[in-house]
Amino acid sequence: MTEQELKETLRDRGLRVTPQRIVIHRALAHLGRHATAEEVLERVEQQLPNASLPTVYAALELFEDLGIARRVAAGGGATLWDPRSRPHHHLVCSSCGRVEDLDVEVDMEGALRAARRHGFSPDGSELVVTGVCERCQTPSHGPDAHQSR
Repeated sequence: MTEQELKETLRDRGLRVTPQRIVIHRALAHLGRHATAEEVLERVEQQLPNASLPTVYAALELFEDLGIARRVAAGGGATLWDPRSRPHHHLVCSSCGRVEDLDVEVDMEGALRAARRHGFSPDGSELVVTGVCERCQTPSHGPDAHQSR
């Protein structure tokens, strides 16, 4: 979503267009990857010297509500925020916690039907494949050799 589209979306929903929301959206988009709220805060601190972690979380949660970012649960690790809002699947390394997009068509309708049979009202579904990433399988790299998500 472009900055102008964000402004229009906020106005259409009766929400204020604030510098904090614009800068946080820009930071997440420029990171272009799964990022923690702390990483987003680091990215915006120069432009928003008084920004706080609660401000970043509030903006990211708003972006999720607006459908322009996704919250990704990466197992036992920190919550990550994905600037790619369209439904897609993920790979999660159980060794280093790295999260990668997995672009593959998966028919999730069976899982959604089963959820409905249990009285659950699903909003959607995604597949999370866990295992060990290529880097962690390489002895010279291991889980301590990289920290990017």
